[in-house]
Amino acid sequence: MSARVRKVLLVLLAAVFFVGVSFIEQSLNRDRDRLDLTRVEHLENAPPVLAFTTVALGGFRGLISNALWMRASDLQDEDKFFEMAQLADWITKLEPHFVHVWLVQSWNMAYNISVKFKDFPDRWRWVKAGIELLRDDGLRYNPNETLIYRELAWFFQHKMGENLDDANVYYKSEWAKEMAQVLGPGKPNLDELINPRTADQTNRAKLLIEKYKMDPKFMKEVDEEYGPLEWRLPEAHAIYWGALGLERAKENPSKVSQDDLITLRRIIYQSMQLSFHRGRLVRNPFAGRFEFGPNLDIIPKVSAAYEQSAKDDPKNADHILKAHRNFLRTAIYFLYEFNRIPDAAYWYKYLCEKYPDKPLLDGRGNSIPRNLTLIEYVLSQIGMDINETSHDKVTAAIEGMLRNAYESLVLGERDHYEGYKAMARRVWDIYQSKMTKESLPRVGLSPFEDIDREMLNRFLDPQEGAPWEARAILRTKLGLPPEAAAPAASTNAPAVKLSSK
Repeated sequence: MSARVRKVLLVLLAAVFFVGVSFIEQSLNRDRDRLDLTRVEHLENAPPVLAFTTVALGGFRGLISNALWMRASDLQDEDKFFEMAQLADWITKLEPHFVHVWLVQSWNMAYNISVKFKDFPDRWRWVKAGIELLRDDGLRYNPNETLIYRELAWFFQHKMGENLDDANVYYKSEWAKEMAQVLGPGKPNLDELINPRTADQTNRAKLLIEKYKMDPKFMKEVDEEYGPLEWRLPEAHAIYWGALGLERAKENPSKVSQDDLITLRRIIYQSMQLSFHRGRLVRNPFAGRFEFGPNLDIIPKVSAAYEQSAKDDPKNADHILKAHRNFLRTAIYFLYEFNRIPDAAYWYKYLCEKYPDKPLLDGRGNSIPRNLTLIEYVLSQIGMDINETSHDKVTAAIEGMLRNAYESLVLGERDHYEGYKAMARRVWDIYQSKMTKESLPRVGLSPFEDIDREMLNRFLDPQEGAPWEARAILRTKLGLPPEAAAPAASTNAPAVKLSSK
C-alpha cells in the first residue's frame, strides 16, 4: 500500500472517530447537565475577588477546592470550627455552585460556632450570619437549589423556633424587633408593602426586599394559603422559605429530588403546627419580654396541610396521619379552653368521623370516640394537664381557665370564678415545681400574676374582648374604673394594658 493511500485511509478513519466522538460528547453534555455536574454560566453581580478567581484559575479551581474541603473536614472532626469557617469561605469563592459547602458553612456558624459563646448577643450574631449566608449569598448563586431553601427554612423552624437553645427567646425577641421595623406595629398590612403610597411604606418595602430578600406579593400568597401568620415570629418565615423552595422546584423539575420536596412540605406543616401552638405574639411591658399564645384561627389550614402532606408522601402517610390525629386532639382541647365551644364541637365531630377506632386519651384503649362525649374528653385532658410538662399546652390550659374564670364572674358565679382561678394557679405551681434550675430560664412559665393580668386585659379590650355589658359588669365586680358609657364610644384602654396582636 502506497504512502498516499495510507494517509487517505488515516484521514478517513480520523473523520469517523471525530463524528463518533461528537455523538458521545453530546450524550455526555446532556448527562452532565441533567446531573448538574458542570456550570458554564457567568456569575452575575459577583464581587471582584470571586469573579477573578473563577476566571483566572479555570479548571484548577476544582482541585484547590477539593484540597480545602478535605482539610475543612479534618478541622470539623477536630472541633476547630473557626478555622473551618475560613476554609469554607474560600471554597464558596472558588466554587460558588458547590451547594453542600454553603450548607455546611451556614450550619457551622448557626449551630457549632454560636454555642461557643455564653453571651446571647454574640450567639445571635452567628445565628444571623448562618441565615444571611444562605439567604444573601447561597441563593444568589444557586436560586433554584431546593436544599438551600430547605436548610434556610430549618434554621427558622428549629434553631430560632424551638426551645433547645438557651438563647432561643432572645433570638425570637431580636427577630421580632427587626420585623417590626419592616412590617410596622400590630397586624402587618402587606398590601401597603406591595403598593407603597407613602415614604415610610416605600422605605419599609425596600428594606424587606433588599435586606431580607422577601417578596411582599409572595408573602401575601403564603399568608392566604397557610395563615393567618404572625410574621414577627420565625415559624412564618420557615413556611415562607419552604413554600418558595417548592415554587422554585417547579422551574427545574428534572433536577429536583422527590425526597427534597417531601422535606420542604414537612417543614411547612411542622412550622404551621408550631404557629398553632404559639403563633400569637404578645409584648409584656412589665417583664420586658415577648410572650406567646396559641393561634386558633390557623387550625383549619394546619389540618388541611397534614392531609395534603399524607397524600403527597404515601410512604410516610401513616406517620403523618398519626401526627394529624394528635394535632386535632390538641386543637379541640385548646378551642374548648378558650370558650370557642362551637368550633371545638365541629372539630371533635371531624376527629371522630376520620379516626373512629383510635383512642382519644393516651393509655386508655377504651377511649374511642363512641365512648366519650366532647365534655368528657376535655375534662380528662384537663386532668392530664396537671401532670403535663409541655410549656405550650400548660400555658394554653392556664389561659383558658382564667378566661372561664372571668366569664363565670360576669355571670355571677363567684364559686366557679374562684375555682377556675385556683385550678389555674395549681397547674402553674405543679409545672414550675417540675422545672430544674437550669431549665427554668428556657421553658419556665411567666409569673402567674402576669398571665392573669394579660387574660384580664384581653377580656376588657374594647376592640377584641368581651361585649361592652360584660366588660362593664366585670369592672364593677373587680372594682376597676369604668370605661366609656356606650359601645360606640368604647375607646379607652384597660387599666393595665399589654401590647398584643
